[in-house]
Amino acid sequence: MTKQSEGRRRASTERLPRTEPMSPMQVRQNPAAKRMLRRLVQGENPPTAPMSIVDRLAGSPYANPMIQVGGVDASARKTIDFALHLAESMFRYGAGALEVETSIIAITAALGLKNIEVDITNQSVAINYAPKDQTPISLLRVVRSWTNNYAGLAQVHQLVTDIVAGGVGREEAVRRLDEITHNSKPFPRWMVTVAFGVFSALFVGVLGGGLGASAVAFVSNLLVSLLARQLGRWRTPDFFITASCSFLVTIVALLLWRFGGPVGIQIAPAIVVVGGILLLLPTGRLVSSVQDAINGFPVTAAGRFLSTMLTFGALVAGIAVAFVVGDMIGMEAIDVTETFPPAYPLWLLVPMVAVAVVAIAITEQTAWKLLLPTAAVGVIGHLVLLSGEAIGIGPRFAPALAAVVIGLLARAVALRMGAPQLVVAVPAALILLPGLTIFRSMYVLTIEESEILIGAGGMLNAGAIVFGVAAGIVLGDTLARPLTRGQASNERRRARRR
Repeated sequence: MTKQSEGRRRASTERLPRTEPMSPMQVRQNPAAKRMLRRLVQGENPPTAPMSIVDRLAGSPYANPMIQVGGVDASARKTIDFALHLAESMFRYGAGALEVETSIIAITAALGLKNIEVDITNQSVAINYAPKDQTPISLLRVVRSWTNNYAGLAQVHQLVTDIVAGGVGREEAVRRLDEITHNSKPFPRWMVTVAFGVFSALFVGVLGGGLGASAVAFVSNLLVSLLARQLGRWRTPDFFITASCSFLVTIVALLLWRFGGPVGIQIAPAIVVVGGILLLLPTGRLVSSVQDAINGFPVTAAGRFLSTMLTFGALVAGIAVAFVVGDMIGMEAIDVTETFPPAYPLWLLVPMVAVAVVAIAITEQTAWKLLLPTAAVGVIGHLVLLSGEAIGIGPRFAPALAAVVIGLLARAVALRMGAPQLVVAVPAALILLPGLTIFRSMYVLTIEESEILIGAGGMLNAGAIVFGVAAGIVLGDTLARPLTRGQASNERRRARRR
């Protein structure tokens, strides 16, 4: 080799960059980076793979249930029967479709059953159990009656929590569910009747009515409660019971307006009627229907919406008939634009709201231990409502904002007390509903025919507020889920220790 060619070879070698050997850490990082990139592009599962039904428990208090293994499939029929009985009880006590579904999935998974499918409609629950290479089982349960029993709903919630925690087997769970369904309600009928009147009297005072208006509201609602109970004994449909009760409370107020109230004092009928019709509004059913619609149960939501609208229509029909009767007996014109300034200072309104919420909770048969927490949530919601009105966010948005706060606090309080969110949220939010708007709009629609468009607009406004309150409760519950995961875990750990 010549010296010239050797020099060119040495120069080219010097121009090439030197490559050092890769360290063992770098060798390991490359496959890890490739796997991470593959996960980002492809995902863990094929994009068309069906979602496991247990994944429905994510975000609920029953996530990651403790699976009980050993001989469960041999008695699958008994487990499914128990799950259907539990679901029927929850529906009867006012639970939403999502809560019923997650409870069924949680207890069947905890008791060892796989390959479960659940189908829920407005008044029926179907469970299909189809294990591989075995005969499938399909059972259906229809819910034909409803009752106010939030205490029972809270006990069922606690039972599901204990099952998911792994501390209760099927036989013990069946025994406990039978005890829950056969236990008497926490409050006797006479106490519920008095609570109806107490709430009406206090709420009229909160709206601006004096002692006379509160006294009339108390007496008229005692009559309404007795009338509803008697019509219930006669198996009268709920539509006519609601219409009769709203007619009674309205006609009493109109007669007192026409002929004079106690000791000749005329009392504005609007404020008396409001205290009576709020307890007739299907608040719990409306909240459940909005929750079902948002959570992806359109059939159940549609059925409950229809039932809610029928109840609302019966309420409006009773008020309208009372207006017609009052007009026939020479009722004087009512100033529906009249406003009612606060009759009591704020320091007195707060305990009045608290006692009113306790009275609502008693009518819903809430457990004793939940009365004071529910009252505290209701007071906070009312203060948020007053604050929203004071800063000028509007009469439509202020109740919705207060409902969001109530929904959020209700979930935190209810989970800590071993109950579902609905048990606390519904009694606390009833004071947000627009009873005055409903009364004024119905008067304009029925009596002042020239202002029919104004009346229709008022009814739409009232409907928007009602649905805003219901949606606000559901939104508050959703916002509280990330904040209450620890509470659900603590509740299950306590149940496991028991």
